[in-house]
Amino acid sequence: MSKLYNHTQLSEFGTKMLVKAGLPDDRARIVSETLLEADLMGHTTHGLALLPLYAKEVINGMMPAIGMPETIKDSGATITWDGKYLPGPWLTHHAIDIAFERIKKHPVITISIGQSHHIGCLAAYPERATKKGLMMLLSSSDPRNATVAPFGGLSGVYSPNPLAAGIPTKGDPIILDVSMSTTANGLVNRSHQLGEKLPHPWLQDNKGSITDDPAAFVEEPPATILPLGGLDTGYKGFALGILMEALTSGLAGNGRYDKPTSWGASVFLQVIDPEAFGGLAHLINQTQHLVDACLASEPKDVNNPVRIPGNRALQLRDKQKVGGVELHPAIMPALEQCAKDLGVEMTNW
Repeated sequence: MSKLYNHTQLSEFGTKMLVKAGLPDDRARIVSETLLEADLMGHTTHGLALLPLYAKEVINGMMPAIGMPETIKDSGATITWDGKYLPGPWLTHHAIDIAFERIKKHPVITISIGQSHHIGCLAAYPERATKKGLMMLLSSSDPRNATVAPFGGLSGVYSPNPLAAGIPTKGDPIILDVSMSTTANGLVNRSHQLGEKLPHPWLQDNKGSITDDPAAFVEEPPATILPLGGLDTGYKGFALGILMEALTSGLAGNGRYDKPTSWGASVFLQVIDPEAFGGLAHLINQTQHLVDACLASEPKDVNNPVRIPGNRALQLRDKQKVGGVELHPAIMPALEQCAKDLGVEMTNW
């Protein structure tokens, strides 16, 4: 059985390392808790696995430890920031806090952020809105990254471009986090490092053949990630990928056109108050009816019934908070090395 870790100790450990790297305690805590939330929900490529990379970026000055985003435009209901490559999880939570303050006056708050640093797992954020009876849309792209090929093309043009959403119901919220590509860079890179194959042939090598071998990702020219839908319906994923580019870099006014050289993100955040539309009660009636109908659908495989997006992640999070967190085998060795490099004493697990 894999070793289980106390989630509070993991959060404190991550905070200590980020503080030692140079982040103020409050920002370090938000970043650590956001990364851990991803592991709690089972998104292990975008959780604490990123902490050593974030710490390195802080130390190298590529993720500034202090400072505030620069406001480019502010209309009240819409805000555009230059994120100055500040820590992405902290910057995103800061934007959400402002959205919550302004939603009392404006029924829809939209915040665009250019030059944020990487924001981690998008699924870690939307529940903040659903707990308040609000809806949230969150998308990000990495203007420096070009690993996804357009449908019918061989060369990478854009990044996986995930979209997350939080939708209230009578019970657990619907939480979705979907990339506009067949897989994410993190899974491909981890699989290559561990010498493992991908679960499915999600890549296209430089000659156009699909493959499950992540080693093709480091060939020259490299393989590309297929758009969502693969070779059959990838034109749909390609179209959605373009939409995410427009919502993130396009609205923020900073992206691929500017040829950035730093690891970062363009971010689109929207918080919606249902009371300004048909009303929260009516929204919940509709969403719960849909959830119930989906769950009542006769399963093709009785061992794999219909699951509502986010349900398994939320259940896993609650379970791991009580019984301990099962980290991917590659994560703790990397954290231990990071702690050694930073001079942080290891927790007595």
